Amino acid sequence: MIRTRMAVERLMCVVLVGLMVVVGATAQAGARQPQAAASDTLSAGDWATIRALLPPAQQVYFKASQVSDGDRFGSSVAVAGDTVVVGADGEASSTPGVQNSATPTVNESAQNAGAAYVFVRSGTTWSQQAYLKASQVSNNDYFGRSVAVAGDTIVVGAFAEASSTPGVQNSATPTVDESAGFAGAAYVFVRSGTTWSQQAYFKASQVSSGDEFGGSVAVAGDTIVVGARGEDSSTPGVQNSATPTVNESAGFAGAAYVFVRGGTTWSQQAYLKASQVSDGDTFGGSVAVVGDTIVVGARFEASSTPGVQNSATPTVDESASGAGAAYVFVRSGTTWSQQAYLKASQVSVFDLFGSSVAVAGDTIVVGARGEDSSTPGVQNSATPTVDESATDAGAAYVFVRGGTTWSQQAYLKASQVTGGDPEFGQRDEFGSSVAVAGDTIVVGAIGEASSTPGVQNSATPTVDEAAPNAGAAYVFVRGGTTWSQQSYLKASQVTAGDQFGSSVAVAGDTIVVGAFAEDSSTPGVQNSATPTVDDIGNVTGAAYGYVGAGTPPATPTPIPTDTPTNTPVPPTNTPTNTPTNTPTSTPTNTPTSTPVPPTNTPTNTPVPPTNTPTNTPTNTATPTNTATPTATPPAPLRRIYLPIISLYDRIEPLKPAR
Repeated sequence: MIRTRMAVERLMCVVLVGLMVVVGATAQAGARQPQAAASDTLSAGDWATIRALLPPAQQVYFKASQVSDGDRFGSSVAVAGDTVVVGADGEASSTPGVQNSATPTVNESAQNAGAAYVFVRSGTTWSQQAYLKASQVSNNDYFGRSVAVAGDTIVVGAFAEASSTPGVQNSATPTVDESAGFAGAAYVFVRSGTTWSQQAYFKASQVSSGDEFGGSVAVAGDTIVVGARGEDSSTPGVQNSATPTVNESAGFAGAAYVFVRGGTTWSQQAYLKASQVSDGDTFGGSVAVVGDTIVVGARFEASSTPGVQNSATPTVDESASGAGAAYVFVRSGTTWSQQAYLKASQVSVFDLFGSSVAVAGDTIVVGARGEDSSTPGVQNSATPTVDESATDAGAAYVFVRGGTTWSQQAYLKASQVTGGDPEFGQRDEFGSSVAVAGDTIVVGAIGEASSTPGVQNSATPTVDEAAPNAGAAYVFVRGGTTWSQQSYLKASQVTAGDQFGSSVAVAGDTIVVGAFAEDSSTPGVQNSATPTVDDIGNVTGAAYGYVGAGTPPATPTPIPTDTPTNTPVPPTNTPTNTPTNTPTSTPTNTPTSTPVPPTNTPTNTPVPPTNTPTNTPTNTATPTNTATPTATPPAPLRRIYLPIISLYDRIEPLKPAR
């Protein structure tokens, strides 16, 4: 407790000195004030302690502006700064294009056409900004199965779209047909001011029925990656071309396509395949991108070789059906090449490693929703201890890059592990979705069965098994090279079958969790941790937004070397609204969380920016004895300031007398 209190006091000094406020001042004249010293900085341990004290809390509950049964709102989610995108791949309106409105005009005449919704935050208040539809709407396109956002660019996948027109059309009204069922497409939207419009329409360079192009999408800056898990070519490796050579001889081998933007014009840059191609690998079932790094999941890949191979031509076999793999590609100039081949540290059949992927900077997270170990919690090891006694309990694996070499850093499990129940088939499927931003990872578990609602900021939360498939999400944070569980997230109202955690996203201090099977009929946004809901709908879907501590600053912040001798006194007029100042830099997990729709098509988890700025003030002013606490701190500091004050209020009574 003393170490905790000291860490909080030190951060308070940083924040308040940056605000030109003297927290330690009292009525006593001549009280000694803290002096900033550039050499004294917050350590990684300090930040880990502080982050543990400033965990996530629910801020908002998202619903579609018009709620209908079967919409599956929350099939996919993505977040960047103050913008959230939610896919609803079962939405049934036939109205095409973009409506920049919180109350769009819709109907119910195009079953499973799909839609995506854009929400923005002002201060702490979220509202719907736009409603996105395909430029040509058809039944069963499943537009919104995957989504991604970076800055003012959104990508939406429609894995069942049926046009046979190949390549890129840089148009809001592309030419399409209906002659290639489940070929798939992706749509690019851009924002100018507060207005969204369609910028481009992507198709594979060679279109075939059943390719499912758009089942996963990711965006970072001017680079978009689109997965096509059903693509059938047997050609291995990378082709840096807009017109690659392909064939149709390896059913559901899968592929991924890279597109780049120059000005307002998009073009295909590369065509990615596994280094060894096999039928049914479903390479491209999940994708993620940050900067010049792409990660592609192939959850049905069948090699039994464990661990990491930092090679473009890894050694593989075909002896572990459905074990799964992930592939890392890097770009030099305009040329892509394979850098690494990732496998679980212990490989088992049908672990489905690669069900979900996310990347931020030099950190990759891979979900394995079918992994079977019963060992709970975190093992910070490349060779964790596992067993095979909890069917489909699920796991997630963390890999880090040093130079050009990847290695496993940690193995993540739920704090309480539940595997397949022989009678009811209950299984957690931890790793169904993953997201990463800086030193924060979020993992969804769609089958988790606890009925306990809300947030538990604990590594050992209280859970039960009373709500099958209610779902959960877990938040992990890194201090130095060590990961630990910070929080356990549940819906504010828990119902069996909601599948909360079917998609997850994180950017800065904002987390979004989708629950595509949630059943409330209440429309629109409720900016509340305890929203009003019902259960009279059927698979209408919802998404939940949480805010908490962001990542530590890239450059440590100088802190005062002298602790004030007088007890800090927080402001008496603390503002009630905490505005957000979430960075708008390009998220890397770009899209998409791993939605779990009826077709069981994984999508990637949105990955936020790697260079996420934090709002930690620097000590540029020396406080004086006459300073008075500021009632309303400047906006860039308010989010840090208020939680620290709240924490200090809780810790202060425990301080020993000086």
